Amino acid sequence: MSDSLERSTKINLLREQVVRRLCDVLDKSNEKGWRKLGEIVSNDRRFKVSPDDMEMCSLKVLDLEGSPSRMLLRLMGERGCSTGHLVDYLQTLGNSEALQCLKPAALQILIQPQSVALMSGHNLRLCCNAVGKSPVQYQWFKGKEEVPNSFSPDLVISPVQLKDSGFYICRVNCGEAFEFSQWAQVDVLNAAVSYGQSYQSLGGRLKLVIQPQAQRLHVGENLQLECGAVGRPIPRYQWHRNGVPIPNATKRRLIIPHVMQDQHGRYRCEISSSAERMWTNEVDVVIAPRISVQISEAMECSEDDVYAIGGGSNDFFLNSLPEQLYATDKVALLIGNLSYQNHPQLKAPMVDVYDLTNLLRQLNFQVVSLLDLTESEMRNAVDEFLLLLHKGVYGLLYYAGHGYENYGNSFMVPVDAPNPYRSANCLCVQSILKLMQEKETGLNVFLLDMCRKRNIHDDSTPNVVLRVTANIVFGYATCQDAEAFELSSSGFTNGVFVKFLKKRLLDDEKITVVLDRVAEDMGQFDPTKGKQALEIRSSLSERRALTDPILPGDSADLAHTLSRQWAKAHELPESMCLDFDCGAQIKLGFAAEFSNVLVIYTHIVKKPEDMSFCQAHVTDFSQELDVDPKEMNRETPEETGIYFLSSSLPQHCLYTRVSSLQKLREELVFTVCLQGTFPALDDDPVHWTKSINIGKPLIARLDLHRAVRRNSCLHTCLMPHSPSHSPCHSPGPERHLHLHHGSHQAQDYSRLSPQQHYLGAVGGGGDSFYENVSYSHYECDSAARLSGSSGRLSIPIEASDDINELQTVFINSLQMQQ
Repeated sequence: MSDSLERSTKINLLREQVVRRLCDVLDKSNEKGWRKLGEIVSNDRRFKVSPDDMEMCSLKVLDLEGSPSRMLLRLMGERGCSTGHLVDYLQTLGNSEALQCLKPAALQILIQPQSVALMSGHNLRLCCNAVGKSPVQYQWFKGKEEVPNSFSPDLVISPVQLKDSGFYICRVNCGEAFEFSQWAQVDVLNAAVSYGQSYQSLGGRLKLVIQPQAQRLHVGENLQLECGAVGRPIPRYQWHRNGVPIPNATKRRLIIPHVMQDQHGRYRCEISSSAERMWTNEVDVVIAPRISVQISEAMECSEDDVYAIGGGSNDFFLNSLPEQLYATDKVALLIGNLSYQNHPQLKAPMVDVYDLTNLLRQLNFQVVSLLDLTESEMRNAVDEFLLLLHKGVYGLLYYAGHGYENYGNSFMVPVDAPNPYRSANCLCVQSILKLMQEKETGLNVFLLDMCRKRNIHDDSTPNVVLRVTANIVFGYATCQDAEAFELSSSGFTNGVFVKFLKKRLLDDEKITVVLDRVAEDMGQFDPTKGKQALEIRSSLSERRALTDPILPGDSADLAHTLSRQWAKAHELPESMCLDFDCGAQIKLGFAAEFSNVLVIYTHIVKKPEDMSFCQAHVTDFSQELDVDPKEMNRETPEETGIYFLSSSLPQHCLYTRVSSLQKLREELVFTVCLQGTFPALDDDPVHWTKSINIGKPLIARLDLHRAVRRNSCLHTCLMPHSPSHSPCHSPGPERHLHLHHGSHQAQDYSRLSPQQHYLGAVGGGGDSFYENVSYSHYECDSAARLSGSSGRLSIPIEASDDINELQTVFINSLQMQQ
């Protein structure tokens, strides 16, 4: 077995990629599949595969993993079966395809570079070690640029400087085969502001070196707090105010632009690694009102000098700053449609909605973010949003997905729209805007990230007359009769509009100024220059900005009740600990990826000493929900489709992603199943179950599944069907193009796996990066190219913005977003 894996390796230590390929082969084969393998193993008394075991394996087609072969291999591994034994069994079975799965790859990365934080002036060393059938060559990159003279397994920078911070990756070549290592983030801290012991004396353990400093600010100034720790792996950060975690504050530097008085308090940061946790000092942040004093109409001084200049003499009087504009409340509805039933699938809306949600929450918007809504669900979501709009409220509605524009009216396409669709199947933007105008809001912002091509199948001409008001801002991602594009990549990428919008959204500028700058940025983007340009329409006369503070008005109690209900649409169920009769204790936790996507995870808190194996999983979900049994209870978040929260979820859990919560009609009830084995019972599995009711979580509280209300936007959004007949081909706005190096190529998304859609290698870079590298989207191993031998993408910590930018630099093509 010289060309196979090491014979002594236990099969429960095989790489997941190997196990997955092997199970696929054994599950699909009838005469030489898992049943025949089980018969062969049952004749070997060492591993005790009984008829009951085989029956348990056969039932797995209806269970979580859906793979009898995986269950059989798990049982064999728990009983000590090695790779050598498995090879012998497969040779007896005569399944050459299965044996081939155990052959080593031509190139395999054994040691991946690890992210690290260290002080400037010390030595940086990143290691990448690989083996192959022929000599191995290395080339290190920082971002997309080659690191000069970096051809060895170890990248050493001595001494390291602040400019060396960034993301590093190693390309390994062995003949014609190549692999990319995982990304490694290097965070270099400035020694001039260091605090405490040096990194070198710590042996790489986590050590706090920068403490935050107390701040005294005025309203409208920017709050900046900084802390820092060194160690390997790179530390994680979570800022707290008054003991409560601050959402999305997970970087070394906490920056809050244009602070308000209610953001004063005691701040500190929790710093953690895989094995350690520590806290910074707690510091006071004082935020005082900005008031000035004018003396004889010629001299101005700060409020701190008021009483020092005359003890309150009548010669002095308070002079307020120019009038501050306020919002009585801020609410936002973000809808991203990507999984269309009858039309091309999209990718960017999910990423765009996620990024905008995080940014708007930093601006104190109450945000509800929803994916993949049907027509009735979209109408009901808009209805709920309209109920929140009252005098002085700032309302923002963002839509990403398929769309079209006829006769000056824009239409948003739900995921269940037929092919071809007409206005009766879609939501009319101008009709919704008319209803928004009637609310006397302080600011209405409508951002449309969709195509505006003509729909040849829709001849309706709706007559929507908008009132003349001074609070409307339209942001179209593209011009009339043009397409909107999303960046074509197998990784996480934004659409072109949001790629530039997210860099400007927090600016303290009038919203039209912000959008003007986004338009300028888009105009300099070579891949879409001449193809997509932002169009802005506005009747805004005041300097209204998304950063304006909130000053609650005298709204009716009903308005406050509806606003609280909207906020609760993104509140999570409380985590809970479950005690089982056997003595095991399970933690059941929850996270929200979107307002209609819930993440459930289980973790073993306590296991009885006499229990050799213990695992808890969730099952028995309502059929209304979108839960794939084969993607439930996975050992990594990515395996179940959880990509954005993977770095913030606790480790060593089983994860399940529950989407389409808007379809939930009753309270969410599911079962937690505990499975354990005891040596005294010959390791036969024993099961315990508990039924859990978490009520209606997240958006399920708003009952968007109901029939469209009588007084909803239905009356103004629905248009009569066109009398024209529908041809068999798709309408014009549905054509789907893939732009690559200036040429148009068809793109077949049905051939892409979920990993290739969201976890694949980012392409692009300089000529040296492309050398001997093919970037076909259809190759089965594309997802592994940047993830190394593990088959998982390494998302650098504290890199949500940086890694998106890094991937954007790498992209070399575009695909149209209809």
